[in-house]
Amino acid sequence: MNIVVQKFGGTSVRNLECMKQVLEKVMVPYEQGNKVIVVLSAMSGETNRLIALAKEWSNAPDLAEMDSLVSTGEQVSTALFTMLLKDKGIKARSLLGFQIPIKTNSYHSRARILEMDSDEITSLLEKHDILVVAGFQGCTEDKRITTLGRGGSDTSAVAMAAAVNADVCEIYTDVSGVFTTDPNICTQARKLDMVSYDEMLEMASMGAKVLQIRSVEFAKKYNVKVHVRSTFSDEIGTFVTQEDEKMESVMVSGIAYDKDQARVTLAKVLDKPGVSATLFTPLAENGILVDMIVQNPSRDGRTDMTFTVPRADLEITLEVLDRIKDEMGAEEILYDQNVCKISVIGVGMRNHSGVASKAFQALRDENINILMISTSEIKITCLIEEKYTELAIRTLHNTFGLDKSGSEENML
Repeated sequence: MNIVVQKFGGTSVRNLECMKQVLEKVMVPYEQGNKVIVVLSAMSGETNRLIALAKEWSNAPDLAEMDSLVSTGEQVSTALFTMLLKDKGIKARSLLGFQIPIKTNSYHSRARILEMDSDEITSLLEKHDILVVAGFQGCTEDKRITTLGRGGSDTSAVAMAAAVNADVCEIYTDVSGVFTTDPNICTQARKLDMVSYDEMLEMASMGAKVLQIRSVEFAKKYNVKVHVRSTFSDEIGTFVTQEDEKMESVMVSGIAYDKDQARVTLAKVLDKPGVSATLFTPLAENGILVDMIVQNPSRDGRTDMTFTVPRADLEITLEVLDRIKDEMGAEEILYDQNVCKISVIGVGMRNHSGVASKAFQALRDENINILMISTSEIKITCLIEEKYTELAIRTLHNTFGLDKSGSEENML
């Protein structure tokens, strides 16, 4: 059987009028003879409302109970939308995560999918033409409800597509696709026709909110063709897929940024074996994601260690450092929340050495100081002062000619 998976986010299902637009999108593959799996998020604002409600009842809500609470948002969406389908005479049924089941680990509020019963889904598709599945949720081995973290419905949809070997996984949202940068900052941003899994992974890791990073990891691992497009138009969006020669011929595909960052420095720590392990082991044990790391040259047996963490994790990071600073012989803990990461991304960078120089010169010409640098095979990231974010984005976007498809300055 031919199967299409479609995912709709909170803004797409926020009220009856929007759900009727979703219904029109769902009817397209259905009328073409496909079986359709529709994955829905909670109505826009509903998850935040439930979180606020929990905080009225408890100063420190139990995470397992929080998952039971916030997962009800998707239950409402799926039930209401299935009613619309049944009113049209379509054989449809709604499903919650535990009914399939979508099995996850037990990390409540940030669970990871372990397995999905593809035979059960196939059996249900033989009885129904459309399945409406609650995104964002699963269950543990002992039947406790879990949620997958913000944007988890993307992961639900891609995992579902992988499980049933769907022809395509369509991710519907309130934007028309993946852009070369944030169009709210750079009016010259251009929608990309195609982007590789690796490029999308880098964009997602930098805070691009089009796709959750774990959904892209699933898509790459299981070779799921993903189509990012708008609920509110019929325009073709952006395909996220395997890279090809055409993609590799373009030096830079996009400029991404992440303001949700803080820079932390442990000053004048003892420069001796094991100092890095002493620092980063307790951070890892507390679930803190460390990104950029710089260790200064040793002077008089001491060095400075600087790294970045998500801004939301700054408080716990400082608590951890306060506990270990004496063991490390640190003289001072410094931090700065007014920073931003800017990244130049493109699979074509693998075979080209001029990208970093071009990016650094462009920032220098605008008198933007680079605080830290990190690189990967297809990404160059600079930490800068947050106040220069918009200028840096527009400058780099223009430098690599991203407003023009196939521009000469951006071709290998």
